[in-house]
Amino acid sequence: MLLYMGSISLDSVPRIISRPAPGSLYRSPQLYARLRADMDADNATDALATVWRHAYKGGIWRPCINNITYDLPESNGYIYVEANGGLNQQRASICNAVAVAGFLNATLVIPNFHYHSIWRDPSKFSDIYDEEHFVQRLKNDVRVVDKVPEFIMERFGHNLSNVFNFKIKAWSSIRYYKEAVLPKLIEERLIRISPFANRLSFDAPSAVQRLRCLANFEALKFSKPITTLSDILVSRMREKSAENNGKYVAVHLRFEEDMVAFSCCVFDGGEKEKKELDAARERGWRGKFTRPGRVIRPGAIRMNGKCPLTPLEVGLMLRGMGFSNNTAIYLASGRIYKSEKNMAPLLEMFPLLQTKETLASDEELAPFKNFSSRMAAIDYTVCVHSEVFVTTQGGNFPHFLLGHRRYIYGGHSKTIKPDKRRLAILFDSPRIGWKSLKRQLVNMRTHSDAKGIEMKRANESIYTFPCPDCMCRSNKSEHSKSIQAR
Repeated sequence: MLLYMGSISLDSVPRIISRPAPGSLYRSPQLYARLRADMDADNATDALATVWRHAYKGGIWRPCINNITYDLPESNGYIYVEANGGLNQQRASICNAVAVAGFLNATLVIPNFHYHSIWRDPSKFSDIYDEEHFVQRLKNDVRVVDKVPEFIMERFGHNLSNVFNFKIKAWSSIRYYKEAVLPKLIEERLIRISPFANRLSFDAPSAVQRLRCLANFEALKFSKPITTLSDILVSRMREKSAENNGKYVAVHLRFEEDMVAFSCCVFDGGEKEKKELDAARERGWRGKFTRPGRVIRPGAIRMNGKCPLTPLEVGLMLRGMGFSNNTAIYLASGRIYKSEKNMAPLLEMFPLLQTKETLASDEELAPFKNFSSRMAAIDYTVCVHSEVFVTTQGGNFPHFLLGHRRYIYGGHSKTIKPDKRRLAILFDSPRIGWKSLKRQLVNMRTHSDAKGIEMKRANESIYTFPCPDCMCRSNKSEHSKSIQAR
């Protein structure tokens, strides 16, 4: 063949140019710079006026709690749990503890909060929740006491470390509690379960789900100091959004240094950013990201929608979804990574943006500032009462809010949960125009609206889907089944 074709010059062989896959690079700043003039000129529509087109028809939605109560049999003993994690992981622990105690006909001791090395919050139950309301709201379903009685503690030398401690696997079934925990409870009269986070399966009988709902949506009310300040901030947000009839948008933004570092995503900070985030990863997760054989592909992470949205990307998304620059935004977040630089474009797009630090005075925030869970509780409340809630990164905080908002708003979560895989491609498009970007983002918003009222799928959390038609049809016969465990 070479004889027939003749000699081939190596200089003429075409070079293969390797281009990065669409969505693999962070090019949002370039996109913003190119589209900003068109964006600023487009304030014709305001999504707050039309955002929720889908709504439940009458009779489909009803809350997962009924108020039918029964006389409680004699208690089988006391359960002491130690809840761990942040605010909403602890919340799940409390609700699960109520469900387990009710199912086993046990008396629940007010849960103790484990001091976590990351959260570093020494708050007790009564610092975050209204303890009296909690006890009273549950009194017809589950006995709750603030401490173990002295006559019980005498058996253990007044030392909780002498009390039998169950080490229960995550997502254990309620049947396990009946078969393994109940006999020991009856024998000892007091048991410990520590740690107690995610120790009960979501797949549980309706009577158990009802108790979880009762605890989460009715019994757990934030303490008076938190409620008072939160209500003030909600009122101030409504004043800031007077042009939109008091409607505001709440955004849960996860762009703290630890989140950015853990994601292993690459942004626009170059070599300096790489060194900073490498150091942060080593401080927080020593050796986890540098162990032999571990391969990190930032481009693939971004394409899979796993990178946290930057403040700039949140602004681009919301403006593209039709929210005008006079929309009041409440930002629920920790300390933003490189805040001065990264927050600037979001503030340009939404000058009415507020945080708890800008809404409240230093004096008003002082009692909460060194307590991460109390600060998170303030954010939680302001987000619950927003017209729109935007979640950007998943986690316990938005999952609980989704359910709470469904519970309050007749089955509709009123939440925007963006398709981050799609966003990665859109924000990496070098030629996309403003009209095309906006059309696709409005479609994404509409899809979020429809998803906000969907029914629960199997094994999903009752805290996110408090829907009796899918998982929580509590009635007398089902309640009697749980009594048999007592």
